[in-house]
Amino acid sequence: MDYLPIFCQLKQKACLLVGGGEVAERKARLLLAAGAQLTVNALEFSTQFHHWAEQQQLTLVKAPFSSNLLAGKWLVIACTDSSSINNQVYHAANQQQIFCNVVDDAQHTSFIMPAVIDRSPLVIALSSGGRAPVLIRQLREKLEAQLPQHLGQLAELAGTLRQRVKQQFSKLTARRRFWERFFTHQHLAQSLANRDQQQANQQIEKMFSQHCVDHGEVALVGAGPGDAGLLTLKALQQIQQADVVVYDRLVSAEVMALVRRDATRVFVGKQPGQHCITQEKINQTLLTLAQQGLRVVRLKGGDPFIFGRGGEELQALAQAGIPFSVVPGITAASGCSAYSGIPLTHRDHAQSLCLITGHTKQDRQLNWSQLANTQQTLVFYMGLAQAAEIQQQLLDHRMPASTAVALIENGTTRQQRVVVGRLDQLTLLANQVVSPSLIIIGNVVQLRQQLNWFHGEQDDSAVTPMVSLLR
Repeated sequence: MDYLPIFCQLKQKACLLVGGGEVAERKARLLLAAGAQLTVNALEFSTQFHHWAEQQQLTLVKAPFSSNLLAGKWLVIACTDSSSINNQVYHAANQQQIFCNVVDDAQHTSFIMPAVIDRSPLVIALSSGGRAPVLIRQLREKLEAQLPQHLGQLAELAGTLRQRVKQQFSKLTARRRFWERFFTHQHLAQSLANRDQQQANQQIEKMFSQHCVDHGEVALVGAGPGDAGLLTLKALQQIQQADVVVYDRLVSAEVMALVRRDATRVFVGKQPGQHCITQEKINQTLLTLAQQGLRVVRLKGGDPFIFGRGGEELQALAQAGIPFSVVPGITAASGCSAYSGIPLTHRDHAQSLCLITGHTKQDRQLNWSQLANTQQTLVFYMGLAQAAEIQQQLLDHRMPASTAVALIENGTTRQQRVVVGRLDQLTLLANQVVSPSLIIIGNVVQLRQQLNWFHGEQDDSAVTPMVSLLR
């Protein structure tokens, strides 16, 4: 993060603007709207500046810039046509430890002026750190069109109710749930949009009279295979409303960055071969948190019902009478195959699909003769450690040694890496990748060369051992 985003309280605080042209006018409007005591320094001023001065909204100083003008100032903006003068202002402000913005000069600025969407008291600021102003302008236009004008009224109304909410709802979770209903209440929003204050007041009283449920609940949420853009809308809503997020190692950092900032995070990840926490302990953790009245999100990589033990966790919740819901996610097989250009089914190559876990209970044996059918696609989850057995069993059950295989490491992320080869090379290929990885076996893998579209991955040709294997 190049800049720390903050909102400055400038009411009755002295600020300096160096420049008197059209650009300076735009900056002056923002500073005046924020209530700053503004001094403007330039050799020439636009008509608007003289008008503001006549109305005593600001003070004009018609003179060359002098560092003496910085005395007592909180911040300064330089926007003259002269880069030398702008630099002089910047260095003088730095010496006096005053924040300074030089317009269109990111190298000589200690704070930036973002694009602003004003729904006061709700204010939204956008910035690219000076790198992409056109992009910021486009985003601002889209947000301006999408954000209703009554949001400011809603925020203002919320401010008048804060103390009453605090007195009526003693628990923090109950308050949060009241505010969530308040800000998503369609009838209240419509009343404010229509400027019907009486109807709005009736809706508010109704919300206060309703009991805010203070029991806990758990949402089992699929986080997808890694790319945060693959989260469903409902999954995003859940993780941004959670009091606690219980997550594992397969949930990407990009997804975790979308979790509400003040939510508690509980890591229950399991490393391959070394379970740092048992499944029973995870179940108990969910129960304990929910019984404290918290809104818990159990965030799982991929889809929680596909080799994610989601069913086991929900059984424990159901037996304890804890309310729960499920938000499915894009499973690793679907996401990783799509980002690798490997269709899981194809009329010419595979008419069925088998999803298989590499981790099975010791008394459970796979039907290898059925899996060796060449008219299907096999996808092995968590199968790296069993690669040798998978290779041997399929070969023993007469799957052709030339059957194409692919191993996808860190699928759908910028670190995605794919290696391909033949079934009789699977054990060797498994030594070229690390967990988490997915194994795809079937003739559909041959289509990757033609259909690969995702260029964020490491190219196969960069994997030296694979080049020799595939020749």
